[in-house]
Amino acid sequence: MFHRDQRSLFGEILDWMLTPLLLLWPVSLALTWLVAQEIANKPFDRALVYNAQALAQLLHVGPSARIQFNLPQPASELLRADDSDQVHYQVLGPRGDYLSGERNLPAPTDNLDLVKPGEVLLRDDEYRGTDVRIAYVWIRLGPGTARPALVQVAETREKRKVLATEIIKGVMLPQFVILPLAVFLVWLALVRGIKPLSQLEARIRARRSDDLSPLDTRSVPLEVAPLVNSVNGLLQRLKDSIQTQKRFLADAAHQLKTPLAGLRMQADLALREGASKEELAHTLRQIEHSSVRATHTVNQLLALARAESGGTSIQTQPCDLAALTMDVVRDTVPRALEKGHDLGYEGVEPGAPGVMMRGNPVLLQEMVRNLVNNALNYTPTSPQAPGVVTVRVLADPYGQILLLQVEDNGPGIPAAEVELVFRPFYRSLGTNVDGSGLGLPIVSEIARQHQGAVEVEETYPGKTPPGARFQVRFQSLPIVDA
Repeated sequence: MFHRDQRSLFGEILDWMLTPLLLLWPVSLALTWLVAQEIANKPFDRALVYNAQALAQLLHVGPSARIQFNLPQPASELLRADDSDQVHYQVLGPRGDYLSGERNLPAPTDNLDLVKPGEVLLRDDEYRGTDVRIAYVWIRLGPGTARPALVQVAETREKRKVLATEIIKGVMLPQFVILPLAVFLVWLALVRGIKPLSQLEARIRARRSDDLSPLDTRSVPLEVAPLVNSVNGLLQRLKDSIQTQKRFLADAAHQLKTPLAGLRMQADLALREGASKEELAHTLRQIEHSSVRATHTVNQLLALARAESGGTSIQTQPCDLAALTMDVVRDTVPRALEKGHDLGYEGVEPGAPGVMMRGNPVLLQEMVRNLVNNALNYTPTSPQAPGVVTVRVLADPYGQILLLQVEDNGPGIPAAEVELVFRPFYRSLGTNVDGSGLGLPIVSEIARQHQGAVEVEETYPGKTPPGARFQVRFQSLPIVDA
């Protein structure tokens, strides 16, 4: 169901297509009006120019050197007013003396030095409160005249307006039909263009919940293909995640099956008749051992699930890695003494420059605890050759590099198993060490969530035993100058 604040792709595209169309329509009408005015002026301007030239030919110099203008009847018919417009004319002599026509017709304001005699010019003006179009010509009658004579013919603009209006009507009326048709065709084209999206949505909706196969990118438009590829990538990651969870659950069930089966067997032995106190006590110790093993496996499973589920949005804060590490070492010392190990801490002190990083303190302590317990579990110890486990925190405040190291003098890790030890439930053969095989996967996952990198190397290369050093590299917070 769509919410009101969701945008419609169809509506947005339709808006972007129709808005320019509707905005350009009045602009088109305005341009059409200007063009219509220009078109309407041309035939009437030609008539005015013809009339002005015809009147100019009637102007001549008489026998007594006087300027004469005689308008015969056929010529006066040319200036006859029609039903729409009125035509006026004016003839002025070289000295501006009135010869014929309208006395008050406005005179042009041309510079006579720049005027070419005999050329008919056009201008717009106003006469008796009415807009008129005037054609005028300056005529030089002979060498004896210092100034040229003037002939003007003016016409009102009603016929021009009527013709321009008719042109506009001829253009506008078809547009009133074309515009709705264009809107309908745009809408129809959008419906057709978005149809593949609806088909894609129908195919996705028709899928089974367990169908995580990739979508076919060949049946979608080119512009939608990147989105479909992204969805296919998400489906592949989801498929991998589900397969990992299934494998994890299967391995977890297998790992829990062994201690639970032992608990059940020991309980059956404890319930048998005739069991002595020694046998009952031994059975109870076995039940305790199996329950501790099952509890440890469950706790490790919960820790791994918590680490993996927090990978997308863990709560982080500034953390002092040295202080967190020392707390874990301090809490683990009793267990190390009980097993006969020499557990110690080396490195920078809490509060030293470069030991601060951004992370989740609970997860970081869980990571350190798993590294230390892993070293204690896999490092043999005896009074003659005690096992040594050393924990370090090293800081490079200027390079913003923060290192966590946990090293031991145990048998080390074969090169072929370096990648395998970080897989859930993997345990090296021949170690005879109780464990769930989840400690190092938890370390790897927590380091990944804190943009850290885990490295494994030999502590004493070339010696026997070579030992092992687990190193986690983090980026520290920059030092703030006081």
